[in-house]
Amino acid sequence: MERFSVPPANHVSPKDVAILGFDGVRSLDLTGPLEALMAARPDASGERTGPCYAVRIVGIIRKSLTTESGLVLTTHKTIRGEFGIETVIIPGGQGLYKGEVYRRMVTWLTTHSRQIKRIVAVSDGIYPLAQSGLIDGRRIATHWKIAKHVAQKFPSVRVDQTASFIKDGPFYTSGGGTHSIEMILALIEEDFGRRVALSVARELVMRLRPFGDRDNFADQFQFDSGPEDRLADLPAWIGAHLNENLTVETLAERACLCPRHFRRLFRKSFNISPAAFVERLRIDEARRRLVVPTATVDNVAAAVGFKNTRSFRRAFERCRGISPTSYRRRAQGHLVTPTIRTAMRSALAIA
Repeated sequence: MERFSVPPANHVSPKDVAILGFDGVRSLDLTGPLEALMAARPDASGERTGPCYAVRIVGIIRKSLTTESGLVLTTHKTIRGEFGIETVIIPGGQGLYKGEVYRRMVTWLTTHSRQIKRIVAVSDGIYPLAQSGLIDGRRIATHWKIAKHVAQKFPSVRVDQTASFIKDGPFYTSGGGTHSIEMILALIEEDFGRRVALSVARELVMRLRPFGDRDNFADQFQFDSGPEDRLADLPAWIGAHLNENLTVETLAERACLCPRHFRRLFRKSFNISPAAFVERLRIDEARRRLVVPTATVDNVAAAVGFKNTRSFRRAFERCRGISPTSYRRRAQGHLVTPTIRTAMRSALAIA
């Protein structure tokens, strides 16, 4: 007689969850939901029989990644692999805005959306989801700092600027920080009941709140010590993107401000116009590149974001009072020490 093994009464088949990973992902957006999901057990009384979720980190481009804070992670696989997914979580982070990451994520979401039961977006992870068109007409929550920009960029999406986290159909969205963990706790309650969710909430010392709850909403003004704070990381970002089209509109969008207000605020903070600031950074970077022996004026101009060599020459002379060609010769000449010059002259004399 054939015998069958009967699973214990409290046995639960784990639900598949994939957290998308990429270089520059925000650590808390990834690890917060991960820790909450992995803490969920079918038996909340303390007798743990197995996890409620089978969680995998899935790389957008490659299996290894480095978070914004420098944490190095190895993913289980990439989105190119074939795998079944019930829930997908999209974390935020500066690396999200890199063209290749953003484009692949949008394409993948659009292609596989019908195979996914639900999609979760944390903070600025909302951008690729909104770009895919999947949440047109849906109500969403996101980080207070980008809520207005999301509403402007995606007018077909209904941004709720007061809710911490929201569920609308198969889409779950939240702000950053602890809001993402609270959202996952509500998701766990939806999947496995209040007892399991409360057990995780106690372990993580968090509150269990329903979707759309506003009682614990963090007032943005308690964090916004001044509009100048929005420009704090802009110089470093400009320096890393000198070869891109850095118009006032682009920079204003980056700071989540309208162009007119951005110009006024930028001049107040840096005592210089945005255009002049960008030009100065480009010329400073050009000076460093011109010292390299293999560098040419043409390729340096292109590398630091000038449309053509002629405009680069004019800007360089205006800032430095010397042409880039003359500067290059002078700078490279100083790199040749007297000893090297003597050796070169001797070699020429022998020849």
